[in-house]
Amino acid sequence: MKCPVCGNDCVKDAHELIERMPDIFAPCPRCKSRTLDKGAPLQEFYYATCDCGKRFIDEVFAQLYITMVEEGDLVPTDPLKKVGYPLIHPGFALTTAPFLPKNSLVLLSPNISPGTAWRIVHEVPEVRGVVKCGHFIPGATDLDLTVPPRTYELLAGCDVRADIFYTPTHPFVVYKQQSKIHIEFPRGYDPKIIGVGACIRRKMPRMFIDADCGAGTLGILAGMLGVPHVILNDAWYAASFWAAYNLQINREYLLVKDDVHFFQKYEDMERHPVVRDPLKIAEMKGDQIFDVYQGDFRMLPTILPKEKEMLTVLDLFEKGDPVFNERIRTEWKAQMGGDVFIP
Repeated sequence: MKCPVCGNDCVKDAHELIERMPDIFAPCPRCKSRTLDKGAPLQEFYYATCDCGKRFIDEVFAQLYITMVEEGDLVPTDPLKKVGYPLIHPGFALTTAPFLPKNSLVLLSPNISPGTAWRIVHEVPEVRGVVKCGHFIPGATDLDLTVPPRTYELLAGCDVRADIFYTPTHPFVVYKQQSKIHIEFPRGYDPKIIGVGACIRRKMPRMFIDADCGAGTLGILAGMLGVPHVILNDAWYAASFWAAYNLQINREYLLVKDDVHFFQKYEDMERHPVVRDPLKIAEMKGDQIFDVYQGDFRMLPTILPKEKEMLTVLDLFEKGDPVFNERIRTEWKAQMGGDVFIP
């Protein structure tokens, strides 16, 4: 599939990534692993390679460190961890450190300059994109939508990457542009997925609403568990777009034959990054119906039909405040009814 960020073919259907899981980060018999102290400076300025095309992640970080020192972003006394944060592609729970193939790493770094990022993307084959990050969560994190959202900055390459999540029946894939959406790396045992899945199986709803859906993880889960009508919504443009895109990526695991029909393009949505009145951006129909909206979830009752057998998930950033969450839950039930689950 054509990537909406770089225009290349770096986005694959779900099964293509899932089938590669057993060996994508496995070494060949000739691969070497050198474990480096992340809290100390690099002691020897070299990095190993292997003719199989994979390298141990610490060797990749050695090259990144050397490049950033040469460009003046780091000094030789800086610890290795100041290079930044590695996000592997695809991301899934690993029992050992990975040997990285080409285009399998998005680097998030608060210490990197545009020129260094360009050099890394062109000289370090494992790196698919470099993002300058900050100490904040990207996207619309304020429920009242009054605080302007912030994003990280893609400096070079493409920062679209995928995570693979597990369900009791089958894994599924969630893509996102990492500079625009918060990190939610799979842990192998994901309490949110387990809890929502158990609630769906217990309630057997006719309609499932993920009111603050992010990149669509829980809505895809509901579809895979057979809910007839799934609604995904997020006020942040990147979240709602990628939620729709991920339905397309995983459509083979859903009861649909047609592709997702988009009403909005990614570049057009960026011009209205936060929307209050719900705007339908995509749909997919078959033996199941999927609708994707961009908007304030509290406005959804003005456009959605009421369904007695309905389950709403409120997965808000403010989950640590039980009084706040109970107020939101009560207000939603008063307007829409049905069951409400806060994971």
